[in-house]
Amino acid sequence: MSATVAGLVLLAALLHASWNALLRSSGQRMQALAVMCVADAAFATIALAALWNVVTMPGRDAWLCIGASTVIHVGYNVFLVRAYDSGQLGEAYPIARGSSPLLVALGAAVFAGEHLSPLTTLGIVLVSGGIMALALRRGRIAAASLPAALATGVCIAAYTVVDGTGVRLAGDARAYALWFFLCEGLSMPLILMALGGPAALACSPADALKAVIGGALSLLAYGVVLWAMSLAPMGPVSALRETSVVFAALLGRLFLNETLTLRRVTACGVIALGAACLGYRP
Repeated sequence: MSATVAGLVLLAALLHASWNALLRSSGQRMQALAVMCVADAAFATIALAALWNVVTMPGRDAWLCIGASTVIHVGYNVFLVRAYDSGQLGEAYPIARGSSPLLVALGAAVFAGEHLSPLTTLGIVLVSGGIMALALRRGRIAAASLPAALATGVCIAAYTVVDGTGVRLAGDARAYALWFFLCEGLSMPLILMALGGPAALACSPADALKAVIGGALSLLAYGVVLWAMSLAPMGPVSALRETSVVFAALLGRLFLNETLTLRRVTACGVIALGAACLGYRP
């Protein structure tokens, strides 16, 4: 993984933690998430119109990946909101993100034929272990947020492998990302409206503004990750992206009044060491 790719993935990690902090701070999280999805779809539509003569239309196999990823993302969104309803950002977020890199590395090895070096494997283990340590409260993972957060992590691993495969099949990371965000951005609000009517999208102006900003950050963050996975192995990109938990811990302390203990700082150091292993190039 080149220094440029690694640097952009770290930027995506910061953006990802930022939109999750905005979602966690919202009083109406499911409604805010729906508005965020609508914003994603709107941004993707504008970008597709502007780049219509530039981007390449994904092929059939890539569209199958877009469809599968859209379905998985619906589950991811539901479990993510449930995790935040029962746990702090600094607990639920690390469980969800920390459980995915090892699953992604395994899935990439099985389905994409990727093989990792010992140093890269060590980096993934350190990042995953450090992330899970961030979620511990007095030596135990917060029971209330554990099931939903772990389910979120499984969804993350599944859509990462699907999208990592799809973006390579598409041959154009921009086209894949934009069509995916359009499909995913429309599906979640439609499902919520089918279940709860128009009220499912109703939220306060303050939460709606957070959601629109979060949608822009989400689109940019995952667009960068998709581009990175078209150039580098999925496992290392996924693990490096999950350094976002360090940013989440800091954002939780600065803006959500969450506690930043010595244990969490130490875990962040382990994650940084893992990230250094992933980015090391002899």
